Amino acid sequence: MKSHFLFPYWCRYLGWGLVILHVPLSLLGHAHGMTNIMDSQPAGTGPFTGEHMFFICTSLMMVAGLFLVAFAKEKVEDEQIWHIRLDSLRWAIYVNYLILITSLVFIEDVGHMLELNLWVPLIFFIVRFRWVIFRLNRSAREE
Repeated sequence: MKSHFLFPYWCRYLGWGLVILHVPLSLLGHAHGMTNIMDSQPAGTGPFTGEHMFFICTSLMMVAGLFLVAFAKEKVEDEQIWHIRLDSLRWAIYVNYLILITSLVFIEDVGHMLELNLWVPLIFFIVRFRWVIFRLNRSAREE
């Protein structure tokens, strides 16, 4: 993965802001039902109900935030970071397909599978990438 295909370093902070903003909005929306977020049509009519639009907006906010966090440059982009990034991406795809196949076999609710398929690869990529970087930094400090 060439570094010129990555977002600038500061985009990581914008991404974390979107992810953090998503959590209270989702909790607030689910607590209030968000049945009529669009005043143009009553809740429950047509494909663009208030609940559906709220779900789309918050999901896009979360995915955009995770995408910015996952694919923002590091302060120092070298070949080792590139290799860790590629390996983490490969593991994220493995885990995503394992969860997808398992959920196709055992779960009947297709809506939650879409949400899982949107977020799991990015979340697993970020967690694994940061964990490997953390371990490398810790071993470098110990030497």
